[in-house]
Amino acid sequence: MTSPKAPDVPGGDESTVLLERADSGVVTITLNRPDRGNGVVPELVTAFLRILDELEPDFGVRAVVLTGTGKQFSAGADLVDFENHLTHELARSHEPYNARILLPLTQRIANSRLVFLAAVNGAATAGGLDLALACDLRIASERARLGETYINVGMAPGNGGSWFLPRLVGSGVAAELALTGDIVDAQRALEIGLVGRVVPHEELLSVARGLAGRIAAKPWRAIEATKQALQASWQLDLGAAMKASYWTTMSLQHTDDVLEAVRARLEKREPVFNQDIEGD
Repeated sequence: MTSPKAPDVPGGDESTVLLERADSGVVTITLNRPDRGNGVVPELVTAFLRILDELEPDFGVRAVVLTGTGKQFSAGADLVDFENHLTHELARSHEPYNARILLPLTQRIANSRLVFLAAVNGAATAGGLDLALACDLRIASERARLGETYINVGMAPGNGGSWFLPRLVGSGVAAELALTGDIVDAQRALEIGLVGRVVPHEELLSVARGLAGRIAAKPWRAIEATKQALQASWQLDLGAAMKASYWTTMSLQHTDDVLEAVRARLEKREPVFNQDIEGD
């Protein structure tokens, strides 16, 4: 893993987001505003989206580990920036704050071809929790604290949380979290399905990168098809989902990777997948 660096991001403050690349097809994106709880501001959004503009066309990159600097994963909206928005003389006629700041980031993560894995290093609250929920997978440090805390500032979940949360933890638990604004510890988050595993704090990034690397080593077409199928299943009934899986199978079964995997199983060896997008 290379040392973290700030990418060259025209029009944004590049220090708000750090990017690390590895040879395994995994990159790490780190929210880097620890003095403000890694709160999201326009400069951070600009930097983050420009990084994704660079990464998504690069099929050597398959997975992203998303984490934060310092003691927090992300507090969501930066309250200083939010206050400035609320006190602006034209605030009532402006589009909602979340539509300008948080939603573009959350939507891009959820819709990306890349597999996103949130490495929740500390507190993830309100819009910061929703950023983690938009990821495909979540691993938490034992120090993590998670909460859908919008109601504590007189708001309702506004960054996709009202959609993501019930699908992960069920409607009853989602209602309890959103209506109380309570923050749960890492173990409780694991019990209710907010995160997939909890690890010692000092092992968080190595475990997250290891899991992301295992995924990135799989056949790239199958990675993308699997992510698309899982997302689509939330909107489809069983019949439509089965029909979609039929056509997905048809499109994948004639790739070199499937034949290689079958032969490797028969020959009792590890498969060697063709990871070159031009070569299959």
